[in-house]
Amino acid sequence: MDETEKEKWIFAGKIGKQAREYGLSLAKTGVKILDIAEGIEKKITASGAKPAFPPNLSINQIAAHYTPKFNDETVLHEGDVLKIDVGASVDGFLSDTAATVIVGRDDTDLLKATREALEDAINIARPKESINKISSAIEKRIRSYGLSPIVNLGGHGIKRYDIHEGDFIPNVDTPSIRRLREEGAVAIEPFATTGGGYVVDGAEVQIMMFSKQRPSRSKLGREILEFVQNEYNGLPFAKRWIIKKFGPFADMELRSLAGIGALYEFNVLKEQDDGLVSQFEHTLLFDKGAATVTTI
Repeated sequence: MDETEKEKWIFAGKIGKQAREYGLSLAKTGVKILDIAEGIEKKITASGAKPAFPPNLSINQIAAHYTPKFNDETVLHEGDVLKIDVGASVDGFLSDTAATVIVGRDDTDLLKATREALEDAINIARPKESINKISSAIEKRIRSYGLSPIVNLGGHGIKRYDIHEGDFIPNVDTPSIRRLREEGAVAIEPFATTGGGYVVDGAEVQIMMFSKQRPSRSKLGREILEFVQNEYNGLPFAKRWIIKKFGPFADMELRSLAGIGALYEFNVLKEQDDGLVSQFEHTLLFDKGAATVTTI
């Protein structure tokens, strides 16, 4: 890895950390989650980067993939378990980081277990380390608190302009000979829950991504598809970003583009037993046999 690339990975991590912490500072009773999301986005762009994906602000039993709708009126209430999952893109070099807060209250075992599981994993993670060794440590820590790790969510590789690439890092013991990469970036993200530990797709979609070029009969549809290709370079985007730029009819066009396979939809993910969900995440950069946590 050359030094210029390394500097961009590290800078993206620094901005991701700042955005995460800024989001946490805004998470107070009565605050609109739309204001938090837009504040995070402005923080990232003011720092010289772009969002790597829309800020995920998932509450209570929602585990991931919720970003506010256009004109979303949802406000935080005391006791809400809010997961803030953000990332920055610096010329396509990315970061991915998350933390959980209980609005207006102190930490509980749910948060402690997840945070400590991430710490345990980071202490182990090195280039070419056994993935199962990391997964086992995460599961052991979460279950030690009497909680469940989410079995179908986990960490992942990252490469330029690709936030989910390569190896999946489960949050449960999964016997395998697979090892972490020797060079490049990975995200480790334990999820813990008071439920059974399995997420399912919800009906709602607020995050999308370019999939493939498809012919659209609509002029507006063609304009939107060209824009998302050029603007996001294959990274996920929020429906509200497109509606804000192209107007309210863009919502229908986005659904149409998804229907013909031009756009990929990220369904909101919900814990199937309605258990509360906590998430913590950091990005690690491997180079020359060493691991650097870019988002601390």
